[in-house]
Amino acid sequence: MRERFTTVMNLGLSRFSTVVILIIVAALSRVVPHPFNFTPIGAMALFGAAQFNRKIFAFMIPVVAMLLSDALIGNPSFPTYFSFALIAGFGVVYLKKLNAGRLLTASIAASVVFFIITNFFVWFGGTMYPQTWQGLIGCYTAGLAFYQQTFFGNLFLNTVMGDLFYNTLLFGAYYSIEKIAFKPTVA
Repeated sequence: MRERFTTVMNLGLSRFSTVVILIIVAALSRVVPHPFNFTPIGAMALFGAAQFNRKIFAFMIPVVAMLLSDALIGNPSFPTYFSFALIAGFGVVYLKKLNAGRLLTASIAASVVFFIITNFFVWFGGTMYPQTWQGLIGCYTAGLAFYQQTFFGNLFLNTVMGDLFYNTLLFGAYYSIEKIAFKPTVA
């Protein structure tokens, strides 16, 4: 079985294409029913940042995957793409030395960045809150209250758990594939 899988992998599935395929599959998971903000956005950015040798791909491939899934769900959002870019940039710098602790920290940071940026743009570009410091605080407070009305109950169990889940899935799948397909077999 292992030889057959390794042969299939060697027929054209490189490390690069493995990372791309995993990111695209993760992006497409946005179109299946899921709890609000339990999505792979932050994980895709961190995974690309950690795995692509040419760091421009850490930004390009996840954005293209997002554009494809947004075309299906019809919900493109500048703040989401902006937070995505910042998360990828953070990942490029912070995940140079990848280990479980750094990945956990980066995953939580990605969730917080996503919350801060997307809610900032709700305040900045909207009319629901006054354009004052108190309005911004009110927007963030309402954002936390908004999360509490969701299936899982709050920011932690939505965005953070989504990022942790998808980071575990992406990094775990990649390293499992890498162990089986990209290591020389012993005869």
